[in-house]
Amino acid sequence: MKALEANLVVIFWAVIFVEVIGYIGGQLEVMTYVPAQIGIVATIAALIFTNGVKLVANSDTKAKN
Repeated sequence: MKALEANLVVIFWAVIFVEVIGYIGGQLEVMTYVPAQIGIVATIAALIFTNGVKLVANSDTKAKN
């Protein structure tokens, strides 16, 4: 249950930060701002990054033992 809660928090903050950055970047580069597309990409990237770091850390701990 702890892992699910941690992933939900990561998803929430990733979407918030990337939506803001995407809006600002879209205005600066005069590009179309698509909130749903940006949110989906942010969610996938955040989950891959956080779970990947966790897997690498766990495998490193097991290798030392």
